[in-house]
Amino acid sequence: MPRSLIERRLLEVNDRLRRAREELAVLDEQLAALNEAADDTRIRALVSETPLADREHREAQKHVDAMLRSRAAALSSIAELEQLQGELLDRLVVENR
Repeated sequence: MPRSLIERRLLEVNDRLRRAREELAVLDEQLAALNEAADDTRIRALVSETPLADREHREAQKHVDAMLRSRAAALSSIAELEQLQGELLDRLVVENR
């Protein structure tokens, strides 16, 4: 693979990696807020012991669970991009020899 193509792909992967990390930071902030809300609804459900409060807690927890899945997908994407970046850097080193 020509050096210029490797360098271009490296730049693309680096950009995608930067965006994925930014997305992860946003997901972490949202997850913290959702966790706090879910904790509040859990406490209200325990104190009030009503079906409505329990349903609100379950709904809040569903949002937390969905956000955790999104976060796991973002982490997986970051890991894949880091691996690809490493492979491209290896190829670049080999090209320089």
